[in-house]
Amino acid sequence: MKFILPLTLMLLMVAAVHAQSTYTISGTIKSQQTGETLIGASVKVLNKQTGTTSNEYGFYSLSLPAGTYRLEITAIGLQPKVQEVILDKNKVLNLALADADSKMDSVTVTATSRGRSISSSQMGIERLSTKEIRNIPVLFGERDVVKAIQLLPGIKSAGDGNAGFYVRGGAADQNLILLDEAPVYNASHLLGFFSTFNSDAIKDATVYKGGMPAQYGGRLSSVLDLKMNDGNNQNYSASGGIGLISTRLNVEGPIQKDKSSFLIAGRRTYADMFLKLSHNEDIKNSQLYFYDLNAKMNYALGDKDKLYLSGYFGRDKLGFGETFGMSWGNSTATLRWNHLFNSKLFSNTSLIFSNYDYKVSIRNGANNYNIFSQIRDYNVKQEFQWYANSNNTIRFGVNAIYHRIRPGEVTSPGNSAVNGQTLQERYSFENAAYATNSWKISNKWNVTYGIRLTAFSIMGKGDFYTLDNTGAVTDTLHYNSGDVVKTYLNPEPRLALSYTLTPSASIKGSYVRNVQNLHLISSSTTSRPTDKWVASTNNIKPEIADQVSLGYYKNLAGDKYEVTVETYYKTMQNQIDYRDGAEIFNNMDAIETQLLFGKGRAYGVEWLFKKKTGHFTGWVSYTLSKTERKIDGINNNEWYNARQDRTHDISLVGSYQLNKKWTLSANWVYYTGDAVTFPVGKYQVDDQQVFYYTKRNSYRMPAYHRLDLGATCTLKQTKRTLSELAFSLYNAYGRENAYTIEFRESESDPTKTEAVQTALFKFIPSISYNFKF
Repeated sequence: MKFILPLTLMLLMVAAVHAQSTYTISGTIKSQQTGETLIGASVKVLNKQTGTTSNEYGFYSLSLPAGTYRLEITAIGLQPKVQEVILDKNKVLNLALADADSKMDSVTVTATSRGRSISSSQMGIERLSTKEIRNIPVLFGERDVVKAIQLLPGIKSAGDGNAGFYVRGGAADQNLILLDEAPVYNASHLLGFFSTFNSDAIKDATVYKGGMPAQYGGRLSSVLDLKMNDGNNQNYSASGGIGLISTRLNVEGPIQKDKSSFLIAGRRTYADMFLKLSHNEDIKNSQLYFYDLNAKMNYALGDKDKLYLSGYFGRDKLGFGETFGMSWGNSTATLRWNHLFNSKLFSNTSLIFSNYDYKVSIRNGANNYNIFSQIRDYNVKQEFQWYANSNNTIRFGVNAIYHRIRPGEVTSPGNSAVNGQTLQERYSFENAAYATNSWKISNKWNVTYGIRLTAFSIMGKGDFYTLDNTGAVTDTLHYNSGDVVKTYLNPEPRLALSYTLTPSASIKGSYVRNVQNLHLISSSTTSRPTDKWVASTNNIKPEIADQVSLGYYKNLAGDKYEVTVETYYKTMQNQIDYRDGAEIFNNMDAIETQLLFGKGRAYGVEWLFKKKTGHFTGWVSYTLSKTERKIDGINNNEWYNARQDRTHDISLVGSYQLNKKWTLSANWVYYTGDAVTFPVGKYQVDDQQVFYYTKRNSYRMPAYHRLDLGATCTLKQTKRTLSELAFSLYNAYGRENAYTIEFRESESDPTKTEAVQTALFKFIPSISYNFKF
């Protein structure tokens, strides 16, 4: 015992001396030209294996022993900067990076990420910017971040004319899509041909397809986190484009230079204008267009406080004459307050609103009616980022969301014979608390560990049902407003680690559990705007997924090339599918009676080879995967293919800078046809032909493949101005990919059945003029 007290005092003195000699350098990293904060900018200490990256608001913090250091600051598309720092006290160092030289003899970087961190424990992540996707040829020449991410391994397109995408075996509703922290429930325009997001207004897009950090929750498969531009706080500028079917305009500038700025971006298609040329009155009076508006402003209250206010509003209109009309759209708003308590503790407080609704109007003589459905969220989030020391970054916070779902209201205008009906509204609270730590154990080992605790409370008022094994209602309980029907409490642990083999190679592994309490109910095999969201009930339990991943990462030839291989295995609980012959939308008050629940599994391997620098850049991605469900009451209680199961998925993407004026691009995609259920026979009932089905999803649509070509001609370019012509040819060799396959009696021989395939596109050329000044 006599040695313990002196030893303890000695250790305390050493710790105190160490603490006194360790200081923190912190600040914000911005673009010199626009004043935009830079997400994920790298701050490296030269000649030492340490550094950090800026967070989603451009803030960084790095603790080092006292001394003189040379810091290298880099960000994609901007000139690297080396800054010498004498660290003898805590210092605030705000940094600005200049735009990269656009001359041909400079190195051109157009990779699909900012350069994957070899040492970081985070895996299954891709980052995109509009600069990186500008040369990818797309439908009608409209640059689209959502379509671009579908060219990456593990992320699969839902197909032509389909909204959404599939990630590692998950369904389209299992992706969390955030725009400035606000959930977007339907991220598509024109039935999936365009996404909700105007690329002119987007600064950054990050996709997590495995091992997502603990601050994200509510979906099983992935997170697509999009950040809007803050607005140029140095100069006024405008940009936009004029295409064959759409026009867009973006205006931004300082409210008070260096202190505040604004951004307004709008977009509208005008396909409906061409309908006016028709001689058919119904077609002339039809509607087919969408519009959207992004707006954002920010204001620096001082050195330690900043306010952001951003919003989005978009809507689609589709109608045929006076007989049918449909509209759908999203609206979001986010108010955020950043506060810096000190050089190590960063706070973000957010108030968030999100709304998605659709309206259908049908006029059919005496049977006139309107349908309305809506999901609306009120959301508050408080988060802290604590840069404890150079080896530990801790992130913790709380989140509370109030969901209000109106599954359907039917009203009959005028003297219609249709009776009105209002389906029960559903209310719920989704609360979460989380904490995670990124720990640098050594120069070779990094680990991120954390947990998210979610509590989903189903609230009254309304009727809730007890079901028997056949799905029939055996009892009904009524709850008043404010009553708690049931609360689901679920812990969601997260673990990710990396081991650096060499300075250019590493292996990584992760485990993550995710829980989902909102579910999309669809009446068809394709995603439509009229699909309905329902919350967990006393019968519909939260979906739960456990995923383990393992990956190998290698940079080649001085980081000019990148090779990535990731494999994963995911198990899923409480998966939802429909009973045979289910009538989904005639039983919305007791939707559970039409559903069955079981388990799922998904596994696969993803390869990515990427060339990141030079005149020719691009990547090749390949995914080999399997996705299955096993639900009692379906397919004789045996495993069957999930709708989104695809064995093979290949993408080839290339861009070649021919000279200072011309850039050529192309991409080719191939994937196995979707799993579908086709009839195996037919029989007659009361002189009506009825098809006979056996196994669920045991057939395949034809394989999908398509080649797209693009070329961009730069007419004029300076540091502040740009004008260019963008040409593209979608589906260059005219492949008639199947959109639907239907079965009918042969017109020439009623005893025979014929399959009729419908394809949407063959050759789609487009030209657009883009500008910036």
